[in-house]
Amino acid sequence: MDRRPAISLIIPVLNEAKYIGEIIQHIRELDTDGAAEIIIVDGDPEGSTINTIEDESVRTVLWEKGRARQMNHGAALATGDVLLFLHADTLLPSNAFALIQSAMNDKGFVGGAFDLGFNTRRRIFKITESYVFLRTRLTRMPFGDQAIFISRHHFVQLGGYRDIPVMEDLELMKRIRKRGDRIRIIPEKVRTSTRRYEQEGIVYTTLRNWMLQLQYAFGVPPERLVRWYKSG
Repeated sequence: MDRRPAISLIIPVLNEAKYIGEIIQHIRELDTDGAAEIIIVDGDPEGSTINTIEDESVRTVLWEKGRARQMNHGAALATGDVLLFLHADTLLPSNAFALIQSAMNDKGFVGGAFDLGFNTRRRIFKITESYVFLRTRLTRMPFGDQAIFISRHHFVQLGGYRDIPVMEDLELMKRIRKRGDRIRIIPEKVRTSTRRYEQEGIVYTTLRNWMLQLQYAFGVPPERLVRWYKSG
């Protein structure tokens, strides 16, 4: 009888062929007992990312483009008790699975996330890390690049991610908070790539992200905010 994976990792991808091998290898190195399930949902109809995956134990699927849609579809396929939504350019802490299991063993929490870290020592990114550290603890609303995890039962109860072009992570956290549920912020950092900051400009991207978060907090709909993001 097959053992049910404790954690299902759901990774939405679009044009990530260059990086997907690294994240899969990283997960396998952390998952020493083989209890984790990896589901990769490709938003490219041609499957440009999943076609490069050689690990046959990884479940791959094509779906409509859109991070929320892709994550919801991956969640529908998952068999684990805990869903971990991971960006393709984000690496987990070395003890991530043990920390997640410990957090979820506390019935006072329905999910959680990690602190944000970047794979660089450049000072400007330390400023962003510090800002996110404070913002997350004040609001209890982590971003998707902080590796959000949640009980599959509660995710289904919530109806999954809302089908919006951006801010789907914060919108989900708003609903969790409105229900009176609690999430745990684990004081260990993920390591997120700085490539998007480098491509679009570090200062511009940082200020733009802060501006968008502020506008969303004041009720500007995601459908208007998305125009500030570059596609793909």
